[in-house]
Amino acid sequence: MRALLQRIARAPGGRRGKWAVLAAWLIVAVALGPLAGKLGDVEDTSSNAFLPHGAESARVNTELEKFRTDTVMPVVVVYTGAGAEEAADADLAALDRFTAEGQRIAGPVPSDDGEALMTVVPLDSEDEVTDTVDALRDIAGANAPPGTDVEVGGPAASLTDSVAVFDSLDATLMIATGLVVTALLLITYRSPVLWLFPLLSVGFAAVLTQASTYLLAEHASLPVDPQSAGVLMVLVFGVGTDYALLLIARYREELHRHEDRHLAMRIALTRSGPAVLASAGTIAVGLACLALADINSSRSLGLVGAVGVVCAFLAMVTVLPALLVLAGRWVFWPFVPRSGTARKERTVWSRIGGLVARRPRWSWLMSVAVTGVLALSTAGISLGLTQSEMFQDKPESVVAQERLSEHFPSGASDPAQIVTRTGAAAEVRTAAAGVDGVARVEPGGDRTPDGSLTMLSVVLEDAPDSDAAKDTVDALRTAVHAVDGADALVGGTTAESLDTARAADRDLTTVVPVVLLVVLAVLIGLLRALVAPVLLLATVVVSYLAALGASSLLFEHVLGYAGVDWSIPLMGFVFLVALGIDYNIFLMHRVREETARLGVTRGVLEGLTSTGGVITSAGVVLAATFAVFAGLPLVTMAQMGVLVGIGVLLDTFLVRTVMVPALALDLGRRFWWPGKLFRTAPRSGGDAGSGRAAEAREPVAGTRT
Repeated sequence: MRALLQRIARAPGGRRGKWAVLAAWLIVAVALGPLAGKLGDVEDTSSNAFLPHGAESARVNTELEKFRTDTVMPVVVVYTGAGAEEAADADLAALDRFTAEGQRIAGPVPSDDGEALMTVVPLDSEDEVTDTVDALRDIAGANAPPGTDVEVGGPAASLTDSVAVFDSLDATLMIATGLVVTALLLITYRSPVLWLFPLLSVGFAAVLTQASTYLLAEHASLPVDPQSAGVLMVLVFGVGTDYALLLIARYREELHRHEDRHLAMRIALTRSGPAVLASAGTIAVGLACLALADINSSRSLGLVGAVGVVCAFLAMVTVLPALLVLAGRWVFWPFVPRSGTARKERTVWSRIGGLVARRPRWSWLMSVAVTGVLALSTAGISLGLTQSEMFQDKPESVVAQERLSEHFPSGASDPAQIVTRTGAAAEVRTAAAGVDGVARVEPGGDRTPDGSLTMLSVVLEDAPDSDAAKDTVDALRTAVHAVDGADALVGGTTAESLDTARAADRDLTTVVPVVLLVVLAVLIGLLRALVAPVLLLATVVVSYLAALGASSLLFEHVLGYAGVDWSIPLMGFVFLVALGIDYNIFLMHRVREETARLGVTRGVLEGLTSTGGVITSAGVVLAATFAVFAGLPLVTMAQMGVLVGIGVLLDTFLVRTVMVPALALDLGRRFWWPGKLFRTAPRSGGDAGSGRAAEAREPVAGTRT
């Protein structure tokens, strides 16, 4: 690999090669720039985009496309208060013009308690539904008397409110992430110039990422949804900046040793390249493992994220080195590295390493205890969020559903749907009506043009996203599936929530073991040992559990969330294992290099001292970029940002700084069993293979004792 990296490094680190690299990237940016702007054109916003692949509710959505009424999406206008009847009657003529062709307004329907009315307006979903709902909201209740409340809800309004969140998502994330990364780079480098180079390189990576994602979606059926498209740019910013920090730190280190900046860059790329490549490979393959998930949105996020990581890696090992070499040493001003100048003798990381080396076993045991206590909080996690709990601030559609639940059968605005063969429709209707929790089966039923299928609407007694409604859907499925020859399927919002929750459980048991095996294989290949990779993987898993426990406490007692979304444990696991192992790769690759030269103890401490600053900076940058999600209106995105941010900080300041070095010091040579270092690492200071007190007395090169 080193020979291959040496050949690759000749391009951006060469006197002529840097020009070729920059010219190639400029051509790519100009050619692919227009395609990058088309990513929104291939985003899947259909009902099945966030559902499990092949789930019964998804199959119902597919079957509904065969019906004449497949283009109908209802809006429900709810009137409450003293003038409800007057307002509802006054709105009828205005609302009628929004109805789909061949459809009629239903209502106003009074509630049993006489305190509310409901008007159902069937919209044509092939029109611009969100624009229609916005216009309808402006009209509904415009002439309502004082004291009358009018809310617009139902499936079409829920879709409109969700789209409103994602419409501003990309721009909000890009601006916020760019500002956060810029501020942190300025703090890290303390240079008015250097911070521009990582951001410019990330810009190239962003163009390549968006264009590649568009082309793969258009021609290779890569699934893309609004959520994965939004996360994509944050991931590219975070991972790309991490690689930039690592490369720039190694380049600056080599500039202290070599007068020729081209030679310094080639050496920096050759020596840091394996760690960056292993990191990118681990994250990309780990995210790609989400292709095994049932939930379509999880598959989309994993595959799209893998594309982003690969593009970020390509940019950071080509265009960034070329830009840095072209600019020269002055980009580090006012702290310009000069050839022949020594590194600072004492740093905070050498002091931390010295403390850990004095009592390595106590250090890793205390680290495990801290993470273990936090991990205990995972036992009390409440999984699952209702529709009303999915937003930081309640949109109008959620308020409308609450009004409906107060005065009508809660499922009236969003009934369950049964698709069955027409010949068995009567028997299916009877079976459905006899299920506990079913308020009524609507009379009639839509048929496909050929008359082979019938769709029945079933109003549930409970709110569509409640646990009671899900139990009713289970019972409903059992009842209608038992009808011979019906081939009945039950769908709708409640069924979708039920199928998603169950698929999330299946995905955890399927994807998690595969991700662990993939990461373990990468570590074994990089470190050429067995004990070290197993322990490193275990530390990341412990860190994930601690982050999940700490996040759940924060969600419940500080942020006031009702629970944790079903997708968070799996998404958090994949991101944190892939990103968490990232820093262990950076650290242990350098430790392995120094151990072969200095011995076990001095190698560990020198590796920690050399990488401590850059890895900490990278961790803070990555945590801050994901923390941007915390301010988004969608609770799921906010929870993922908080979980990943906490997990990355735990990895950065506890696991990588204390736990991993302490384990390596305590085990000594055995940490590298059965690899070459286990047999051949230099001995010094009475090292007999143990990493304990005798070895801890050795001084680190470049430090005072």
